[in-house]
Parts: sequence; C-alpha cells; structure tokens
Amino acid sequence: MSRPEHPIRVNVTSEFVPEQSNPGESRFVFAYHIAITNEGAIPARLLTRHWIITDGEAKVEEVRGDGVVGQQPSIAPGETYEYSSGAILKTPVGSMQGSYGMIDELGERFEAPIPVFRLAVPRMVH
Repeated sequence: MSRPEHPIRVNVTSEFVPEQSNPGESRFVFAYHIAITNEGAIPARLLTRHWIITDGEAKVEEVRGDGVVGQQPSIAPGETYEYSSGAILKTPVGSMQGSYGMIDELGERFEAPIPVFRLAVPRMVH
C-alpha cells in the first residue's frame, strides 16, 4: 500500500485589535483567523501546534502545545476546520509561522506547515 498524501492547506488572516492594545505600554494585540482544509483522501486529526512568533525587533518566541483553542479536531477529506486566536507583541509589526502536528486515520504522523503571515498595525490616517 502506498503512503497517502497529506495535502493540508492552512489559510490565515490577521487583524490589529486596537481596543485591547496600549501602544504607550508596548502592547499590540492581534487576532488571527485560521482555516485548515483537508485536501487529502483520508481523515486527519490535529494533535499539536508549534508557533514561531517574531516581533519587529527580531525577538523570537516559540510556542508549543496540544491542539488549538482547547481542541484536537479531526478533519475529514474536503472539510475545513476554522478557529480564531490571538497574539500580543511588544512592537507594532511582527510575523508568525509554524506547523500543526497531525495524525491520519492509519496512524501516520506528519507536519502541516503554517505559512508565514504578518501582524501589523495599519497605517494611521492623519
């Protein structure tokens, strides 16, 4: 039996959350919205997450943990699992990237990459 492909697509959008931010205290809050689509032929379950968060001063923070937002969703072929979360930076610009640790229904573990995305305060209008 050939090894199954694991085409998991991750789409991310992010936004600045001004009402929770305090630039005077170097606190910039961002929300990000994730859509994880299983484009493969067999179900896959998200077990872990690994984030690499880089702020505008090139300080890097790594975050590892089980699941996302307290869940370890199983994603059937053709289905999309969506969730929202947030990050707090000390700078108005930064980026995030990482991967999800997945397991398919045959017990094979694999990584689904999360492409790099920007976190940025929109330009102020004068």
